[in-house]
Amino acid sequence: MTIGTIILAAGDASRMGGEVKQLLVYKEQTLIRRTVETAMALQRGPVVVVLGANRDRIAGELTDLPVTLIDNPAWPTGQASSLKTGLAALYLTHKDIDAVLVLHVDQPMVSLGLLLYMVEVNDDQGKGIVACRYDTQLSVPALFDRTYIDELLQLKGDKGVKWVIGRHRDDCSEVPFEAGAVDLDSRRDVEQFRQAYLAASSGELLSDE
Repeated sequence: MTIGTIILAAGDASRMGGEVKQLLVYKEQTLIRRTVETAMALQRGPVVVVLGANRDRIAGELTDLPVTLIDNPAWPTGQASSLKTGLAALYLTHKDIDAVLVLHVDQPMVSLGLLLYMVEVNDDQGKGIVACRYDTQLSVPALFDRTYIDELLQLKGDKGVKWVIGRHRDDCSEVPFEAGAVDLDSRRDVEQFRQAYLAASSGELLSDE
């Protein structure tokens, strides 16, 4: 199965107090590079990174990697525009993909093992969507069969993949991923994450680059 991965990294992280979220460092890597390298390690197909705010600074982290960088000038309108930009980039170059994997950069606990397990669940259960469950939600990382591409392209504004997942719960396999609740949306989130992992090695401590 060929999987096209879309990494959504266009937002300006307005609640980060001026810091560029994508460039925060965890385990000696920026979040954006860590996410991209994890997606590449899956070795199932092309990887597209959607950029917007702080494009030049973020792109500089990825210039040596064989991924497609695409700019979304409409990123302020909401996540849907970035998702559609990523889908367009995938489809223009890889019309034969079987599924689409959607990742965010602000979930530092996403691992290759998780992504491999999602693919395994997809193979075993044969449903059109595989989504991760944490807290009370089903969300990203999420894997969609190509039959959902048209519906994903219809999203507008702040409607994201969760909206599509919610409409098709009967066609969705769930993967438990409690660590997915670690979502670095604000400086407070970063500080809480740092405190939670103070017992870990210094290489694991989240910090500004």
